[in-house]
Amino acid sequence: MSPRGVATPDVRERLFAAAERVVERDGPGALTSRSVTTEAGCAKGLLHAHFAGFDEFVADLCLDRFARATAKAQDLSELAGEATVVRNLVAVTLSLFDSGGLAIAGLAMTRPASAMRIREALEGGAPGFTAIQKAITHYLQAERALGRVADTIDPYTVALAIVGTAHHLLMTSWPGTPDPRPPMTRLVAALVDG
Repeated sequence: MSPRGVATPDVRERLFAAAERVVERDGPGALTSRSVTTEAGCAKGLLHAHFAGFDEFVADLCLDRFARATAKAQDLSELAGEATVVRNLVAVTLSLFDSGGLAIAGLAMTRPASAMRIREALEGGAPGFTAIQKAITHYLQAERALGRVADTIDPYTVALAIVGTAHHLLMTSWPGTPDPRPPMTRLVAALVDG
């Protein structure tokens, strides 16, 4: 526990990681500001000192994780010609499911104020599924230009199918349901390899 008056380094990430652990271990119903600060080992008021409220915290957590997944997707273009196309796409796609992504996304949608904040941020240009879809499209175009993807494959449609399926699985999966990673991996392989 951080003593009162002592700065806590990397507060946002510490709280976000704690929230992910709570959700993964105990499910989304257990996520409260108190459970997050207890898991983070910090003062109870720390969360409210950095966020206007718990709904803002949940929204910012989701937006932060979208931004991370988007950055990973945007790095795909640098991988054109390396490893396999399926392997590269699977790594990016599965990053959406990492760190409690399934439960966190579902949690945000059950909190109207969080969902509205996320929607407004995405409409304002925050990175999300649309940016990930664009990055996958550009990557597939680069791989097609290198001859590693068949000319019959439409990069935009494949990217849409991958991102749409990932979104569906994020919104319909929760702790205790079958792991969405295996079907997501099979879908990517089917779309790219035929």
